[in-house]
Parts: sequence; structure tokens; C-alpha cells
Amino acid sequence: AFELAAPIYARVKGQPELVKKQYLDMNMWLPGDILLKADKMCMAHSLELRVPFLDRKVMEFAEHIPDRYRINENGNKQVLRHAANKSLPDEWATRPKVGFPVPIVYWLREQKWYDYVKEYFTAPWASEFFNTDELMHLLDLHFAGKGDFQRKIYTPLVFLVWYKRFFIDEDQPAVQAA
Repeated sequence: AFELAAPIYARVKGQPELVKKQYLDMNMWLPGDILLKADKMCMAHSLELRVPFLDRKVMEFAEHIPDRYRINENGNKQVLRHAANKSLPDEWATRPKVGFPVPIVYWLREQKWYDYVKEYFTAPWASEFFNTDELMHLLDLHFAGKGDFQRKIYTPLVFLVWYKRFFIDEDQPAVQAA
């Protein structure tokens, strides 16, 4: 991973570590991941995406904010939070970052999704790769609300869906259009 970042870090040689990391984000992660995904999703639904924090004037202003106001012991985006607190309630201006989480934790507690996952976890071919009794135990605990095992459930589920699609269903004849 460092080999990929080295040329970008070289452009900000001598800068503080925070500046280097932010520069890396702006030159690798934003254009190659997050902005790309957002753009594709918006285009797929005929929406126009705006990214006001990447406006040239906003970025020029942000470059001059001292590091201690960008991130400190209270968290990140201190200047933005302070500005937001002037027009938003405290509960919004000071809440922690959450990103865009998918509510899998809740879905896996619904009967229809429990049944869907169970079908994969109990398929005869699933035991070639996993301890299916353990997977079902985690699914049952999660479904009953006795723990959050969404990642331990979701990861093998994605593999099993992929495996079924490409190794089991491949031999099935394609559905003919009527």
C-alpha cells in the first residue's frame, strides 16, 4: 500500500502528517472511491451530485485552517462543527460521524431475511467452506437480539451467494423469454 501512496506523499514532502494524509485522501480515496461511487449512483438515478465542500474557495479557505482546529482531542472537523452550531441544534452539530451505514443489523432480525440467510447457511454445499452449525448459531443469536453478529453473518453470506450464482446455478439452463 505504501508503494501506491509514496508518489503522492512525495508531492507534500516536509508537510505535517495531517496535511499528508488529507492530501492522500483528496488524491486517491476521494476520486478513486467515494466520489466515483457517489457519481455512479447519482447518474444511475438521473440525479445531479453537488459536493459543496470541494468548492475551490472552500478548499482554499480550509488549507489555511491550523491543524489544531481541523482535528483535536474532541474529534474532527472542529471548524465545521463550530460553524454548524451557529445554525443547527447541538445534537446535530456535535453528533459523531456515521457515514452511510446499511442497516443489516436490523434486517437480519426480520423473519424474511433470517429465512433467506438460513437457506444459504443450511445448503448442503455450504459445509464445504464453513462450519454451518456455528453460522446458524450466530444467526440465531443475532436474530434473537442476543448479540451483533452482522459482519460474521454477512461475510460468509456474500461468499455463498456468489458461489451459488457462479458454481451451482451455472449449470442451470437460462430462463427463456416468453
